[in-house]
Amino acid sequence: MPKVAFVTGASRGIGRGIAERFMADGYRVAVGYRVNDAEAHAVCDGHDHAMPVQLDVASRGDVKAALDKVEAALGKVDILVNNAGIAQEKPFFEITDDDWSQMLATNLQSNFILSQEVLPHMIDGGWGRIINISSIGGQWGGLNQVHYAAAKAAQINFTRSLAKLFSEKGVTSNAIAVGLAETDMSKAELNRADGQQKVAGIPVGRLADVREIAATVSFLATDEAAYITGQTINLNGGMYFD
Repeated sequence: MPKVAFVTGASRGIGRGIAERFMADGYRVAVGYRVNDAEAHAVCDGHDHAMPVQLDVASRGDVKAALDKVEAALGKVDILVNNAGIAQEKPFFEITDDDWSQMLATNLQSNFILSQEVLPHMIDGGWGRIINISSIGGQWGGLNQVHYAAAKAAQINFTRSLAKLFSEKGVTSNAIAVGLAETDMSKAELNRADGQQKVAGIPVGRLADVREIAATVSFLATDEAAYITGQTINLNGGMYFD
């Protein structure tokens, strides 16, 4: 029976690309979203083994209810892609306590909640994949997104911690640190002069294609990638080397 993949933030952008790739790969796919109802349903149109699932990823109650729905319709989750996230550009001294809390809740705490809820099944079955979509910002810091960069850096360390804890159980944990991709989240930055300067400085000479990110996730979800765990895959066109 095909494995079940749950992709959060999958109604558009990178998440949508990952969900569509999983569908093409033959998985049963849960398309997580928070507000974009029509777009999430559109992602699933024409796919018998895909379903939209509405949730606030930072709410354990929502996560539990969503996983119950996924299990009833598709089965228990074998592959978790923590893609849902928010970005906010603000000078350091204008970041409020609420801004900071919301950023960490959505971009970090959600990964903890979802992973904690799906891991028991993965451990029991001796197989699982947790793939966290992170950012180059978590590696080199931020100027106008200090709280975003901090959350993404913590996400990378969380990924490594899961790998140390559960790889022996057959559950791998990896992060993909994306550079610049043409998505709704990055549109404002890329339309500014400083954003265009960043693009001009990418060694590959272009933005990432969402399909390239999805292909990397697809590989990490396979049996062939079973010996890759605790890693941060730099998918940034050469912007940063680590």
